[in-house]
Amino acid sequence: MMGALTLAAVLGTLAWAVLRVLRSWRSPGGWLGLAVTAAVSTFAMYVYGLFSAAAYDIGETCGQLGQRYDNDYRSERWREPGLWFPLHNRCNAGNDLVPAYVNPLLVTLAAITLSSVAAAVTLTITVRNAKRSRAARR
Repeated sequence: MMGALTLAAVLGTLAWAVLRVLRSWRSPGGWLGLAVTAAVSTFAMYVYGLFSAAAYDIGETCGQLGQRYDNDYRSERWREPGLWFPLHNRCNAGNDLVPAYVNPLLVTLAAITLSSVAAAVTLTITVRNAKRSRAARR
């Protein structure tokens, strides 16, 4: 339930920012607002992914979820839960405590952030150069 609410909040906020950009797509400020919104959403999803995988006793957590804890599998992949990206904390080969949508959404949000920053910088330079050329013609 908490995952659905987090996902809905992130996607709703992002949709609101995209609609703002669509209304004023020639404004660098709109793209910068989208970049900030996407960056905050990326951070929120990352924190959600970290906390969804956090378990004091992984064997007990897997048991509560009705999944078999495979100690051999985890001992072969002991580094995986400590990686910064992609987020994983597996009970066995078929079950991960991190929801499947978290890692692809992190990549998508990071791409939106970077492309929005690039658009804002490009528009800022274009507007500045257009103002300079108009001033030079006078």
